[in-house]
Amino acid sequence: MSSKPVVEYVLFDMDGLMIDSEKIYTDVTNEILGKYGKEMTWDIKAGCMGKPEKEAALHLLSFFPDIPLTLESYLSQRNALQDLAWPTVPLLPGVEKLVLHLKKHNIPIAVATGSRRRNYEMKTGHLQVFDYFEGKVVCGDDPKEGMRGKPNPDVFLVTAKEMVGRDVGPAKGEMEEGVELTEVQKKERSRGLVLEDAIPGMQAGKRAGMAVVWVPDPNLLDVEYSGSERADQMLKSIEEFVPEEWGLPPYSLDS
Repeated sequence: MSSKPVVEYVLFDMDGLMIDSEKIYTDVTNEILGKYGKEMTWDIKAGCMGKPEKEAALHLLSFFPDIPLTLESYLSQRNALQDLAWPTVPLLPGVEKLVLHLKKHNIPIAVATGSRRRNYEMKTGHLQVFDYFEGKVVCGDDPKEGMRGKPNPDVFLVTAKEMVGRDVGPAKGEMEEGVELTEVQKKERSRGLVLEDAIPGMQAGKRAGMAVVWVPDPNLLDVEYSGSERADQMLKSIEEFVPEEWGLPPYSLDS
């Protein structure tokens, strides 16, 4: 028998986990930096992944203080180039199979992404699988007061609370002093499973008190990061995910 926790709901990250958008982020960023003879390496990129747009951009530019590129100019150029590519971004292997399987068995699912809402819509409008979430999506710029970006746990807690209807307790800015959870709230958190590809996202899921399956790009495996969080499971692809290991219904033989 598996020692993994039994889960009751599943929260999906989007970029790099469900869709192959990280290549677009890298190519566009390096096209801009290339004008100055610079390049975004994987150790830099790791610190950007999963963060809100402005925070990620500031992190990136902090490594290149010698180039005359303002935050506003970088974001303007980046958004224009990315907007051309988003309507063509493909799903990653195993994603559609898993989402449809969970939906078929009435397992609550939702998307928790640091992406802006406009970008979410551009990235997913041509991908029918996102219709199965029935609008249960929280984006990084949604007007939810006090919600901080990953690696803070807020986006997963807000998603569990507002989209899945779980009593997970305080969901925004909860790292402040004085926050105490009931045993019921701790239990509700532990029943959630987060699927993530980024280091900050993996950390956010663990800080939310949930189980985490981490599906990192191989380049992230050599990246050092601060914090003691470790994923409950690491996979090379969503195709390797085995639902019954987590107490979820198994795939049928004809899946």
